[in-house]
Amino acid sequence: MQARQIQQELVTPIGQFAAIDIHGHYGRCDRPGLELTIRFQSASAAVVVERAKAANIERTVVSPLAGLMPRGQADAYAANEDAARVVSDQDGLLQWVIINPRDPRTFDQARTMLRNDRCVGIKIHPEEHLYHIREFGESLFRFAAEQAALVLTHSGDANSLPEDFVQFADAYPEMNLIFAHIGCGYDRDLGHQVRAIQKSRAGNLYADTSSAMSIVPNLIEWATHEVGVERVLFGTDTPLYSASMQRSRIDRAELSDAHKQMILRDNTLKLLRLPAAAGKQKL
Repeated sequence: MQARQIQQELVTPIGQFAAIDIHGHYGRCDRPGLELTIRFQSASAAVVVERAKAANIERTVVSPLAGLMPRGQADAYAANEDAARVVSDQDGLLQWVIINPRDPRTFDQARTMLRNDRCVGIKIHPEEHLYHIREFGESLFRFAAEQAALVLTHSGDANSLPEDFVQFADAYPEMNLIFAHIGCGYDRDLGHQVRAIQKSRAGNLYADTSSAMSIVPNLIEWATHEVGVERVLFGTDTPLYSASMQRSRIDRAELSDAHKQMILRDNTLKLLRLPAAAGKQKL
């Protein structure tokens, strides 16, 4: 694409499209001893929705931070029960049900919650729950395949390198897997998520834009070129990151408006099999 054409498209009001945030949270960011982190990166479900509306984000798919934190101590089962109540009472939210493979109760709980239309899939977090994906990947993805479920996983740290998921995704093509945080790598390698998608044979791998590394120039643009724009989904990791900042990164990306709309909305609608209501209406 010529530079002049890109510049012309960058002034198009892509903000008219109401986005869908595939990766959000609500609750307390429980990092013991980090007072300002807790203060700044915590938010109620109502505040998450308020911030989303300000950024023209129509729906946010959330998991409760209480099911992930504090590290190694969270009660995912109780947090999932709370999330089901919160999401049912709060317009603008959908739910990820958290599975902690060290807590067998969460498998049966997920099986039940996935029958609810507002619960769209499974969230896993090897880092916060202190396991390596190679240890529990077989049981997690066999279960997800049995439910034909969508899975969102934290990725990029030592327990959750995207490359380690590929064997399980290929073995269970009945499920789809989203890597959180394009560009996230414990070793500062920006390419983990992209390379994993490229290695996949089953074609059931995706990645979201929620990494703090999204501020790196050309990263999102490069990822869409390498794996195809249809594999990239908009995510914010709200309230850990600013929803408006993450939205602006895609609005102002050096991509065509058609590709921005796919990332912000259309790809997620297709993957979640949601109706396209309110598509261009600013909320």
